[in-house]
This record gives sequence, structure tokens and C-alpha cells, in this order.
Amino acid sequence: MIEFIKSIDIILLDLINGTGSPFLDPLMIFLSNKFVWIPLYLYLIFLLYEDYGKNLWLPLLFILISLTLSDQFTSSFMKPYFQRLRPCLDDNINIVVEVVKGCGGKYGFASSHAANSMGLAVFYLMIMKRKKMFGYRILTWALMVGYSRVYLGVHYPGDVMVGFLVGSFFGYLCYLLCRLVLQKLSYPLC
Repeated sequence: MIEFIKSIDIILLDLINGTGSPFLDPLMIFLSNKFVWIPLYLYLIFLLYEDYGKNLWLPLLFILISLTLSDQFTSSFMKPYFQRLRPCLDDNINIVVEVVKGCGGKYGFASSHAANSMGLAVFYLMIMKRKKMFGYRILTWALMVGYSRVYLGVHYPGDVMVGFLVGSFFGYLCYLLCRLVLQKLSYPLC
């Protein structure tokens, strides 16, 4: 069963990673760069301020907790535990992997980029009830970040999918905890 999953992962990697183009390469590099998203993060903080005013610190705190849990679970636990080489470093397939820009650390299971972006997206999708369309846009953003990781040759699709699951779990868990605290403080949810 594990070999079957690995073979599907390699087939999907080949389909996504082998689509390199002069137009898509810079776009995928852009999507994977966490620093170019600072304006988005500032806008998300502004949206929290619109809905929560001075109490925006509470949802913001739980977002930071979600990001920390997602990142540390994937980076500090999963990657060292599973020790699955990134496709760009795996001698069995790296000759067919198109590495667009750098490879990253040694291990790639599970994708921290995918976990962090999905954790943020799930939290926002849940907490911003009145702004559902924006929530769906940020969910699309998270999916694009995950896709870019496979496109760039630094993750297998399975690394990204598991990263999405980890991020979804921690994003939703932190949303539930935030909601509980907001209710205890008698603060209405948006």
C-alpha cells in the first residue's frame, strides 16, 4: 500500500513539476516566498480590527498559536521523524525533477508552507463569518501556495496534502479555543 501511495505521489509530482514555463516559474517563486505576503498579513490584521476593535489581540494570539503549532509540528516533529527526502534531493528521482529555485532543507514531509498557509486560511474562514467570500479567497491562496511547492520541485504532493491536513487541524482547533475564550469574555463572534 505504501509503495502504491509513493508511486501516485511521483506521478502527480511529474505532472505538476514538469509544467515549467517562463511565465509560471516567477509566479510560483512569488507564491512560495513568505515575505511577499506581508501586505496580506497586514490586511488580515486590519480585518480583525474592523470586527474586533481593541480586542483583535485575542484572535491574533490564536492565529499565532495556530501558525506556531502547524510550523513546529511539521518542522520539528514530522520532518525529523519521517526523514523523507525532498524530491529535489532524492537520488532516485532528482534527475527528472525540475528545481526552479533552490531546494530547501533536507526533509520535506510534511510541508510547513502548506501547513502554515492552510492553518491561517481555516482560522480566517471560520472566524470571519460575515466575510465568507474573503475566507474563500484566502483558502484559494493557501491552495496556490501548496501547489507552488510541488511545482518548484521541493515537495511531493503528499507532503503538501498532509501539510494541509495538519494546518487545517491546528487552524480549526485554535478557532474553537478562540471562540470559547471570546464566549467566556461575552464578546460576540463575527
